[in-house]
Amino acid sequence: MTEMLGSNAFASAAPVAPTAPVDVTANGIGMVFEIAGSSSQVMLDSAALDVTAQNSDPVAASAGQVGSQIKMRVGNAWLIANIRSLKLADSANGQIAAQVDFLGEGDEERLTGKLYKFRRGVTRYPTPGCRVFPVTTADLKQIYAADDRATIEIGTVYPTKDIRAAMYVDAMLGKHFALLGSTGTGKSTSAALILHRICELAPQGHIVMIDPHGEYSAAFKDNGAIFDVSNLQLPYWLMNFEEHCEVFINSSGSEQQIDADILAKCLLMARAKGRLGQEITKLTVDAPIPYLLSDLTNLIQLEMGKMDRAGDTAPYLRLKTKIDEIKADPRYGFMFSGMLVADTMANFIQRIFRMPGDGKPISIIDVSGVPSEITSVVVAVLSRMVFDYAIWSRGEAQRPILLVCEEAHRYVPNERNADASSVGRILSRIAKEGRKYGISLGLITQRPSDLAEGVLSQLGTIIAMRLNNDRDQAYVRAAMPEGARGFLDSIPALRNRECIICGEGVAIPIRVSFDDLEESKRPASGDPLFSDLWREVGNEDQIIARTIKRWRSQGR
Repeated sequence: MTEMLGSNAFASAAPVAPTAPVDVTANGIGMVFEIAGSSSQVMLDSAALDVTAQNSDPVAASAGQVGSQIKMRVGNAWLIANIRSLKLADSANGQIAAQVDFLGEGDEERLTGKLYKFRRGVTRYPTPGCRVFPVTTADLKQIYAADDRATIEIGTVYPTKDIRAAMYVDAMLGKHFALLGSTGTGKSTSAALILHRICELAPQGHIVMIDPHGEYSAAFKDNGAIFDVSNLQLPYWLMNFEEHCEVFINSSGSEQQIDADILAKCLLMARAKGRLGQEITKLTVDAPIPYLLSDLTNLIQLEMGKMDRAGDTAPYLRLKTKIDEIKADPRYGFMFSGMLVADTMANFIQRIFRMPGDGKPISIIDVSGVPSEITSVVVAVLSRMVFDYAIWSRGEAQRPILLVCEEAHRYVPNERNADASSVGRILSRIAKEGRKYGISLGLITQRPSDLAEGVLSQLGTIIAMRLNNDRDQAYVRAAMPEGARGFLDSIPALRNRECIICGEGVAIPIRVSFDDLEESKRPASGDPLFSDLWREVGNEDQIIARTIKRWRSQGR
């Protein structure tokens, strides 16, 4: 590399002496050396960089660092590029080779020569020898200037203190988004911040959030509707046949198919009995028609009575026993209660989808109290309801819905962790097809490598906080667009509540420091302070007694 570049790489412009006063705008900090599509090579002059580092403009002063931006003039336009990596090419002449990714271009103002009207993409590439200049604060303001599209401000652009980081809401929601970050990086607070900003922008919106740990109820108690096992009232008959099988069938192998056939036949008859007074020409086993669980068990009993040989009654007994167990278990009361027989589907959709929102556009579905055996089924029902409503309401006035799923790797696992549950299939389908029907999907996870293959690549905007695991970093790197690769190297070094954002929701990939969120709007996800809490003593017997009482009654 050194021999190839030689000492004449800057022959057209002599190296800048570090002590001489230099106008970096006029002379630049290097030149284009090699062009190879989106990723090319630039030669930087270390002496010019030393002078630039003393610039009063903090953005220009950081020129030449990994993750910083540079610009070059091509015709009557300014081309913006991001520095991906640096390598010393010729120590004697102070030449540094930089790999850069082109981000976009903006017009050059005729009188001042400044950048304006920035847009993503490159129409004309520079030629080798083209001079390179540092990007200034004024340039960044133009690059990140919010146009007439709807935006939410979530923080400041690194390394500035005053340039606001805005995300295009329609582009972000229209093509889905993901928030990724290791535990302890401020992921939950950042998710709450983004959702609060969306709620402020659209107080009549429709947002459904699946909260597996009960963290977000505290954050949205003032501007959201909070649902848990005490008030969710999710009717069991809203389940489709696949979800019925997950709950009621616990056999495997050939027995599983036998049980499923019996359940399908009896469930269809129970739904047919429950549709009295409703004009439904073609009834299917998946149709959300109310029916009585007692009707289902009675029908199973009747079918069992038709059998001649005692050995054939085992599948019927298995099904009937399982249904009776669930009916009698108080933990399942939020879903399988006898009080949920009435046709409350319209009321359920209005409550959960916030139609109308009444200034509280977000539903927080706290599933932390749901028995673990059916948590995935509950999430599947809620997710499928969003999808099915969007499909069957086509032709009506459109009401787009944002579905946010925390701990997404639990519900959309990869093949290695797959458990054949219906929730993974419906969320994967929403990721692939949801935007056609006005559904936006937001996935929040600390283990992106545990997500199903292809799901992350379906998400148009990726918000990546610090990821400590090498496998997670590699997974995100594969999903990010080529122009953002230079930013990825800084992901392990991000501070808490900092992130890299790339994709449809931003003009170009950016590093952002999130805004502080008021205490009353933060989720209840703070880590316990062991050094403080272990000093507290007293009332342990009462604490234990109350805990055991809740434990035994399986209620909070």
